[in-house]
Amino acid sequence: MRYYFDFLLAVVLTSLSYFVGSCLFSNGLSLLHAFIIGSAVVLLGAVTEALKAPIWLIILVPFPIGMIILFLFLDEPVQIWFITYLMTLAFYSVIHVFMSFFFKFHSLIPAWKLSK
Repeated sequence: MRYYFDFLLAVVLTSLSYFVGSCLFSNGLSLLHAFIIGSAVVLLGAVTEALKAPIWLIILVPFPIGMIILFLFLDEPVQIWFITYLMTLAFYSVIHVFMSFFFKFHSLIPAWKLSK
C-alpha cells in the first residue's frame, strides 16, 4: 500500500511542478494537462525501475517524454517552451529538496537522497 501512496504523491508533486513552471512564462497548462504529464513521467520512471534498470537510467528515461508532452500541450515557441521546462525543473528540484530532507520522500529524484 505504501508503494501506491508514494506513486500517487510523486504524480501529484510532479504535476504541480509542471503546472507552476508553465504558469511563470506562458499562459500555463491546465491542471488536466499537468496531471497527464506528471502521470506519464512518473509511470515511465516506475516502469523503468520495475525492469531493474540502473539508477541513472531511471532518472534519464522520463526526461524526453516530459519534454515532448510539455511542448505539445504548451503550444508556444521553442524559446518559451525551453524556459518553461527549465523553470519546471527548478521548481521540481525545490520540491524534491523539501520532501527528501524533511519527509524522507526520495521518489522524485531517487539518486539524490538528502536524508537517511
